[in-house]
Amino acid sequence: MSVTPRDVLAAQKVLDLASRADGFDILELLHDLTTHTVSLLGIRSAGVTILDEAGEVDYLTASDETCRRLEEDQLELGEGPCLDAARTGRPLAPVLLRAAHPSSRLWPRFTHRALHAGITSVAAVPLRTPVYPLGAVNLMSSGRVPTREDLSLAQVLADAAGICLHHRQTLRTKDEIIGQLETALESRIVIEQAKGVLASRLATDVEEAFTLLRSHARSGRQKLTELAAEVAGGTIPAALDTAR
Repeated sequence: MSVTPRDVLAAQKVLDLASRADGFDILELLHDLTTHTVSLLGIRSAGVTILDEAGEVDYLTASDETCRRLEEDQLELGEGPCLDAARTGRPLAPVLLRAAHPSSRLWPRFTHRALHAGITSVAAVPLRTPVYPLGAVNLMSSGRVPTREDLSLAQVLADAAGICLHHRQTLRTKDEIIGQLETALESRIVIEQAKGVLASRLATDVEEAFTLLRSHARSGRQKLTELAAEVAGGTIPAALDTAR
């Protein structure tokens, strides 16, 4: 069987996730995980939910605003596939979202909001290290339902990110990794603030603002969270401040 361009791209994305330099930005890693998953599987959105030290679920990042809002909705409603997947640590096979479907009994309020946002099926794979679970990578589709092979690829991508979190210069304990993820949760709030500041400044939407933030951070070899803190505090680099 010959190797396809998608096979090569998938291998490159796995390597990208598994081989970050020490001191990498965790939010960057997990956002890249969601964007790689979306591009390789051809789904609408992907997001990451995690379990904190108290066993509570929180969302950490998402590939786009649709997924971010639906992850926030689930936390507000106390129901939904992202919560279930993070809590169980097990894969969630694709579930069709329809008004007259078992999904409406599983997650009635979430199903209504997801359909309103154009999401017609959901699935998930565990986010884990080689030793313990951390949360879930959540897959949201509009039309196309992921296949078994798609879910296997999503799991490989998630495992590559999990390995990167576990193996840096030394093996990390579960408490150390959870502590890092909780710090990332705080950083996520700063990034949301920076997106809003930049979107308002440039009269653009928050997704475009986030793209600009990430591009500027990478071109300047700066951590995304550091740049976001500057922008949220009112210090916008001249290269970003195109509204000036």
